[in-house]
Amino acid sequence: MLSKYEILETLKMINEENLDIRTITMGISLLDCCHPDGEVCRRKIYDKVTGYAKDLVKVGWDIEKDYGIPIINKRIAVTPIALVAGSSTDEDYVRFALMMDKIADELGIDFIGGFSALVHKGYTPGDRKLIDSIPEALAGTRKVCSSVNVATTKAGINMDAVGQMGRVIKRAAELTASEGGMACAKLVVFANAPEDNPFMAGAFHGIGEPDCEINVGVSGPGVVKCALEKVRDADFSTVAEVIKKTAFKITRMGQLVAQEASRRLNVPFGIVDLSLAPTPAVGDSVAQILEEMGLERCGTHGTIAALALLNDAVKKGGIMASSSVGGLSGAFIPVSEDAGMIEAVRKGALTIEKLETMTCVCSVGLDMIAVPGDTSAETISAIIADETAIGVVNNKTTAVRIIPAPGKVAGDVVEFGGLLGTGPVMSLNKFSSDDFVKRGGRIPAPIISLRN
Repeated sequence: MLSKYEILETLKMINEENLDIRTITMGISLLDCCHPDGEVCRRKIYDKVTGYAKDLVKVGWDIEKDYGIPIINKRIAVTPIALVAGSSTDEDYVRFALMMDKIADELGIDFIGGFSALVHKGYTPGDRKLIDSIPEALAGTRKVCSSVNVATTKAGINMDAVGQMGRVIKRAAELTASEGGMACAKLVVFANAPEDNPFMAGAFHGIGEPDCEINVGVSGPGVVKCALEKVRDADFSTVAEVIKKTAFKITRMGQLVAQEASRRLNVPFGIVDLSLAPTPAVGDSVAQILEEMGLERCGTHGTIAALALLNDAVKKGGIMASSSVGGLSGAFIPVSEDAGMIEAVRKGALTIEKLETMTCVCSVGLDMIAVPGDTSAETISAIIADETAIGVVNNKTTAVRIIPAPGKVAGDVVEFGGLLGTGPVMSLNKFSSDDFVKRGGRIPAPIISLRN
């Protein structure tokens, strides 16, 4: 039973500190939709997804109204489409993406994820067709999100796939040049992708998951920042305790929403992803949490230590609040979606090299990074290779969501709008990585992978 004080405290976090449920994401398995006829396969996908998710948006709105908790997005994640469409004789999977977009529009959800392939150890024919289809699929849809897992700690890094994804990203940017390369904002390249991630653009429903489940993504950078404002003179042990206790409260709220959505939709509750996912709104920034710890500007010396403390304390608080914490869970550092990160880039405090280092201790990776439009496909691939190496060697999830903004140069700004925010175009190292990327093959798994 919640006390009167706890209820009032939660209301304050919602009304004054930007606390929200960032997403309710329904995961749906499509493995039983496989069929050699592509039209039949897509019809089965349509029938299954609309059957399970027909009340998803309504239930989200009802919970928001009944409990007074903002639920920003209602989303769906499906089995990686390469696994399902691979059963068909279709040579092009764009029509699968168009079907997914139709489903999203009819249901009124915000995004649908799972136009995805898992190629960390090699390609199937379906994987190749899906990856070839990504630029046109994302350019021709509004709500479809795509991801490709190119590396794991167990398998190493598929450098052929890394090289290909650089070209795919460049093509996706070209096809949406009038929108600042928007298609790239819906595409993530992963190492160690989790199967139960409710956050876009990387969400998909893994083959180890049940037929259908509800996963919830909670946010709350503003709540953590406000809590730290009260202990400005405290040492780091106290700071860690404050963050843990705050994360505990946020996670409990997320679990309440997840369990209620599960009950009302009559599908199992999966996980709560306790990720501090920022927004462009003032006061809802991970960068500003780090600055609250004493940094003049995010990106200066000490940033890695501050982020490591934050990420660890968030995870500790969350795991004490729920036995079903999963997904990514920690601190996100998407540049265009975080007002503090945007300002740090503008002030010259935060570079892409510093961001790469920060990804060693945060939840994901290089997220929503805008780079000059003339950046080569090989350079993009080399950036992906660096980031996946961090994930593989450290046995953690890392990702790259990068936008080579057509016609833009370092110092320009790209406006994406909504939660995607404003992308300051970041400068890159001027020296070539072309010959490195063109080697191809597979970077072997590190020795730490031999744990059996």
